[in-house]
Amino acid sequence: MRRFLLVAVMCGAVTGAQAADMPDLPFLRGSMTEGLSNSRANWQGYYVGGQAGYGSVTSKVAGSANSDLQSTFIPPNNVGYNWQPLGSAHSNTTGFGGFAGYNSQWEDVVIGLEANYIHDGIRSITNSVGLRYQADNVTLQSLTNSTAIVRLTDFGSLRIRGGYVMGCFMPYLFAGTGMGTQTIDRSVSAFPNPLLPPTTAASKTKLVYGYSVGAGLDVMLVGGLFVRAEYEYRRVTSDVESNINTVRAGIGYKF
Repeated sequence: MRRFLLVAVMCGAVTGAQAADMPDLPFLRGSMTEGLSNSRANWQGYYVGGQAGYGSVTSKVAGSANSDLQSTFIPPNNVGYNWQPLGSAHSNTTGFGGFAGYNSQWEDVVIGLEANYIHDGIRSITNSVGLRYQADNVTLQSLTNSTAIVRLTDFGSLRIRGGYVMGCFMPYLFAGTGMGTQTIDRSVSAFPNPLLPPTTAASKTKLVYGYSVGAGLDVMLVGGLFVRAEYEYRRVTSDVESNINTVRAGIGYKF
């Protein structure tokens, strides 16, 4: 936030300095200073950049997601396994990536199309433990464990952006759709050991689809160099739905 305030001060200082250097000519004074105060950055054209982000993830894992694995466990005589349902998986994550796009500018209004890519380190975990005791005393009869890990690694999207130019600042809104990869690792275990060798683990990777919406701020620094701050909400739908809230910072160049 302090960096953006500093940029704002610099933008104002540059405008003020330019106005101060103008000759004090009565017939120019009004038109020249008015033109400077109404100056706007030029966002028209192609641009590229890089970004890094930090976010939180909630993946809606079904409580019975591991029931197929659990059904392969045959307990010994007089023993019962107490399988517990899974809950939602949560985690915080960091990521990095890039973006490229094109802006069309009509005075203060900017409409653009952007390709956006992020490589996330998302690894959400949900775990449940089940204990069962004998009825006539407190000795442990069985212990079970069930786990699911949801990993989202890469996501690429195509966005439509709409922005409004205010000097060197351009706040914007965006909406987009895209696809990525999701891996679900599942595992279960039980004590005492089952009578027959069970299936204890499974993993599945698939292509998933989703959409994203959000808002951001681009700030033109010098030439075509600009910085970016952004918030994105992303929803990925598949066997397991994931909701991701991310804040990002980036730097780019407009040609």
